[in-house]
Amino acid sequence: MGTNKQATIRYHALDTCFSNFRRKFYIEDLVDACNDAINENNSLENGVKKRQVYNDISFMESEQGYSIPLVKCKDGKRTYFRYEDKNFSIKNMGLNASEAEQLSETLTILSRFKGLPQFDWIEETQIRLNNILKLNNPLPPIIGFEQNLYLKGLNYLSGLFSVIQNETCLEISYHGFKNSKPYTADFHPWFLKQYNNRWFIFGLNENLMKLSNLALDRIVSFKESPKIYKPNTQINFEEYFEDVVGVTVSKEAAVEKIIIKVGLEAWPYLETKPLHGSQKIKAKTKTGVLIELNVRINYEFLALIFSHLDALEIIEPENLRKQCQTIIKTLYEKYF
Repeated sequence: MGTNKQATIRYHALDTCFSNFRRKFYIEDLVDACNDAINENNSLENGVKKRQVYNDISFMESEQGYSIPLVKCKDGKRTYFRYEDKNFSIKNMGLNASEAEQLSETLTILSRFKGLPQFDWIEETQIRLNNILKLNNPLPPIIGFEQNLYLKGLNYLSGLFSVIQNETCLEISYHGFKNSKPYTADFHPWFLKQYNNRWFIFGLNENLMKLSNLALDRIVSFKESPKIYKPNTQINFEEYFEDVVGVTVSKEAAVEKIIIKVGLEAWPYLETKPLHGSQKIKAKTKTGVLIELNVRINYEFLALIFSHLDALEIIEPENLRKQCQTIIKTLYEKYF
């Protein structure tokens, strides 16, 4: 039996009843206590009935549950329930077997993030948990995440995560693609984002006095700056990336309505994996599907479009269509 939130609420309500030796709790009382606890916790789920409470009691008595020492006392034709030991409570216990298995499964999933410094503790914790609780040997990996363990700058991720939390200004040495040599800037870090297997940090760059994003694989080094940290007071980063693909956000580039014709063979794929969250169907024809996107055109969007270009045709806007024509012409001259 799974231990979801409502079940945990019921188990603790029953535990309180079984621990109370000043009163006799019959099954009807236990049902009422469970429902009261569910209501107090603002649960949106429906209340429970006798059958569910009996199942909960069986689970709490089992080894998979809490192995509670429950006594079922006869009172005429009725039965009330209480612990054999007045001092017993599941609140005084460690994890039960079911909870331990769930925790182990969670750690197994998290361990797929190997290579990220802030997750180094997971493997050690999982081994200790298996040894202490005598769990079954963990399963071999059954889930994989896209990751690049050899990405340059990945070792900075944990430190940058910490300085954002601690609101620390940094002195960063950075070697951009367009720079012949590294430059140094005081940088107020605000947000970390991953895109296309690379990590980027966003913050206020005092050299430019505006928001900048720096690729971690282009950072040469960083150290704490004596300057007072300037916190983010204006940007909601969830909204900030709403109109773009990737990490390049130019406020000078307006959000544009883009109409694309998708070939019938490619449509099942792009229907289930949209080019952008704004994607919607405009029309369906015998030769394809017209879709509409509302995005800011940037390098990452063009790269995404060109990864599907043999199956797509840009219909609008005209400036994007001409931009694609220029790129296609360059490619043609290189290969033909």
